[in-house]
Amino acid sequence: MISDEIRRKLQNIIRGDVLEGQEDHCTAIRNLLCQSFGSDPTVKREFESRSVLKEEQARFLKSYAENNRLWIPALAEGSQYLTRGGESEIYLAPDHRHVIKVNDAVYYATWTEYFNSLVIHNLLFPSTAYELSGFTACKDSVLCVVLRQPFIEGGQANLANIKEHLTFNGFRNTKRQDYFNEEFGLILEDMHDENVISRGDVLFFIDTVFYIMEKE
Repeated sequence: MISDEIRRKLQNIIRGDVLEGQEDHCTAIRNLLCQSFGSDPTVKREFESRSVLKEEQARFLKSYAENNRLWIPALAEGSQYLTRGGESEIYLAPDHRHVIKVNDAVYYATWTEYFNSLVIHNLLFPSTAYELSGFTACKDSVLCVVLRQPFIEGGQANLANIKEHLTFNGFRNTKRQDYFNEEFGLILEDMHDENVISRGDVLFFIDTVFYIMEKE
């Protein structure tokens, strides 16, 4: 079950509050975006209309990265390309203990929504938490974020086990592999067996897409 401490932090994220006492880069960037642009819930019918805001945020983040030593011209030498999954290009890090994900946030209407999703993932799935290394320019000069995540070895998880785990934590299966948490108004999409790794009896959620939905 979700602990009271995590529940409190989730409520703060949903309200758009600044998260105090968190020192990781993902939370710091999320707080900065909320302070500079506000934090609105996802309204999917407004996805395209928010493209101007997303571009403005991209310019803001690029400038911030360049001024705070978070701009990465190229990945570390020895990074090995593995595959492309959804919105990310995935590399094996030189230490062979992490993967590097270069992500363009294409699934999100704004960069605020994207960083909300990252912070929510890190709260709910700390064993596969994302670390923000910085930002870079992808194809056609599109802004991308560079993330580091533990490299988990194992097999594809059973869909029934994924459903059981998420249901226990308050997520109701809505259709296919999509889930909804009524308490927090959270959508969790695409929880198929390639996004969750099983090792023994433990599930590792390695790729999640969270949306905070507007209250009716």
